[in-house]
Amino acid sequence: MGRKYLLQDMTWMEFRERLAEHPVMLLPFGSQEEQGPHAPMGDWMLTEVLAAQVAERADVIATPTVPFGYADYFRPIAGGIALRPDTFRRVLEDICENLLDHGLDHLVVFNGHSGNFPLIDQTIRRIKQDRGIIIPCINVWRLMTPAKWDALHPELGIKAFGHGGDPLTSVYLRHFPEKMRMDLIALEDGPKEFLGLPTAGLNAVKFDGVDVNVAIDITDRCDNGIASGDPTKSSAEIGARISEHVIDFTVRFLEHFKQADTHVQ
Repeated sequence: MGRKYLLQDMTWMEFRERLAEHPVMLLPFGSQEEQGPHAPMGDWMLTEVLAAQVAERADVIATPTVPFGYADYFRPIAGGIALRPDTFRRVLEDICENLLDHGLDHLVVFNGHSGNFPLIDQTIRRIKQDRGIIIPCINVWRLMTPAKWDALHPELGIKAFGHGGDPLTSVYLRHFPEKMRMDLIALEDGPKEFLGLPTAGLNAVKFDGVDVNVAIDITDRCDNGIASGDPTKSSAEIGARISEHVIDFTVRFLEHFKQADTHVQ
């Protein structure tokens, strides 16, 4: 039987044997939220696929992907399931403490939803203070540099990045093309106004060229769920290149992290 890399596939005796190797544990988190009219709402599936490939290449063990995250700005659209901030923090803390209690002190959060990160940061800081262990967080969809965006989308560059656009649309086309509905895309002219100002991103309005944070919802920003980017420019080929970049970056980080001392000095 081949070597296993997913915790969910192991018997407890198999995992007990692996404990002697002091493995790095990869903790994938995603979200159940709208991604525009053309893509499935379960974007945690992308995190799960990428985490599995990372685990095998880096010879680490991935825990089951948590499909629900903090995504309150998508609450007006049916089908999304968002955890309360305190619930999310407690879920992450419980997962980490279960692993830490068995002597596993090399944990890495693999975060596939940018909105989770403020809560992840609060939690890993608390664990550092309480347990003396450092837990890094890799934000999956924030690994692309402006130069990478220019190479992937010569016409748009970093403007291709956005909720409803890339990287998720292309990565979906790469891994789950049968689930996509590209025929449903209908681009809008521009962002709506809120408080008499143009909306920006998922939680701000623009004033004198500067983002001012406001508690807006996705429906305050747009009607089709495409907050920014242009999914008509997405492709499976681009998705393959993005996936490989994410996997390669994460594997290289994990190889470095295996040798790191995670205990606070």
